[in-house]
Amino acid sequence: MSVICTLLVLIPMALVMSRMISEAIADLAWQDTQQQAVLAAAAVRAGVLPRTIKPSVPGVDLLQVVSPSGQVLSASPAASSEPMAKLVPSSGGSMENSQTCANPAPGCLRITALRVDGPRSPIVYAARRTTTLTSTTFVDSIVAAQAVILAAIVGWIAWEVTGRILRPVEAVRSQLATITLNHLSDRITEPEGDDEIARLIHTLNQTLLRLERATYEQRRFVADASHELRTPLAGLRVKLEEAQIHPQGRDVDGLLTETLGDVDRLQAIMGDLLMLAGLGSSASAVREKVDLGDLTRTELSRRADRIPVRASLAEGVTVQGVSSQLTRVLTNLLDNAQRHAREKIEVEVRHDGGQAVMAVGDDGPGIPEKDRERVFERFTRLDAARSRGHGGTGLGLAIVSDVVRSHSGTIAVLDSAYGGACFEVRLPLAP
Repeated sequence: MSVICTLLVLIPMALVMSRMISEAIADLAWQDTQQQAVLAAAAVRAGVLPRTIKPSVPGVDLLQVVSPSGQVLSASPAASSEPMAKLVPSSGGSMENSQTCANPAPGCLRITALRVDGPRSPIVYAARRTTTLTSTTFVDSIVAAQAVILAAIVGWIAWEVTGRILRPVEAVRSQLATITLNHLSDRITEPEGDDEIARLIHTLNQTLLRLERATYEQRRFVADASHELRTPLAGLRVKLEEAQIHPQGRDVDGLLTETLGDVDRLQAIMGDLLMLAGLGSSASAVREKVDLGDLTRTELSRRADRIPVRASLAEGVTVQGVSSQLTRVLTNLLDNAQRHAREKIEVEVRHDGGQAVMAVGDDGPGIPEKDRERVFERFTRLDAARSRGHGGTGLGLAIVSDVVRSHSGTIAVLDSAYGGACFEVRLPLAP
């Protein structure tokens, strides 16, 4: 491509230079004839021009003075008795240059025609013989031939370079066509080097890797969701079938309480699934300035938890985000702390440089370091919280992680001051 670009620059330059050379040759060629014509016109105006003119400029041996009626009044010995040209300058002192090979006797000529004085004054013709090799017509032909040759060279190079570029592109296309949803682990062969094609193939392979991971996560999520939904549905079915088979031996109130508990669990799982699905399409959600201190106070005022929550809230900690989603982050973190804390839960909102920090800590058993990333995966339950009796759906912390990432923030699990876990959310402050 660089060769083509270079030639595309050089071709116009070559044409311009050729044209300049052609004009320079023409200017030099007519310089002598113009000088001779001026001298002859001065002699005519002075009335001292003889019948036979002796040219004074070397190389210009053809000289004529022609009357307005076309009669040759004076001429050099080498000039014929007939006018050399039909050039007729319009006004006195005006000059015209021409080149002709129409006269077989003198051959190719460069002629300058000069009107001596007014419109009815004589015309001086001064000419010098030239050859085809030094004619401006020949130079123009050379320029045109150069343009054709250079254009052909560029076309050939473009064809070769394009073919060289498209061959690996076609190979990439054919390999990419074989990669389907069931073969996302396949990759395109990466060539050596670091040119545009190599970088393109590397980017395609990285895209395939991300697509493979996303597809794996989606399939895993569907499988986990199906499993989580199947468990309460199976429990509901067993209880209802038992009541149908032994209607007299079942406590209706107890049955309704148990089935409603299973329905509540199903409803909670479905709500969390819809929340996760909605986060992927919430990029266009309207964002506003949210004061995290006010948001926390509002949320704590409407909760009735078994363990009182101690709050340390700084003023003016404002972020740009979706208020309902940030409230869900705080709610899920508080719910998680309530399930694991013994006696103490603390929520803190503060500034830290250009970030807003919201931290929820407890005095529970904590989270081992090896599991601190895994707790944000969907349907993950650690050993201490595997029992569904704790009331979690396994999606709370996954929702927290997704919401925080969608707000350009980060979340980390630390050790709390009370010995348990502390979930620390960091978001960029609103401008």
